[in-house]
Amino acid sequence: MDRALYDKQRPGATELLDKSQKQRIIAMVCSAPPGGRARWTVRLVAEEVIKRKLVPKVGRETIRVLLLHHDLKPWREKNVVRGGTR
Repeated sequence: MDRALYDKQRPGATELLDKSQKQRIIAMVCSAPPGGRARWTVRLVAEEVIKRKLVPKVGRETIRVLLLHHDLKPWREKNVVRGGTR
């Protein structure tokens, strides 16, 4: 009866980045963007990660999901506190 009601555990895909690689990418995104750039973009992060040899190969979607899990959105304009009346 249990076999009919419950699936076996599924292995899923293996993670592409290890903990150390994730930490280095997050640290890079928290730093200033390369010269001539105002902010990091997902595409720019993916290119820089490979250029800096943090990982041999990585896709934009992997970077996007990593940033999403850490609640980082470097491509957005920073929040600005504005004074004034309501």
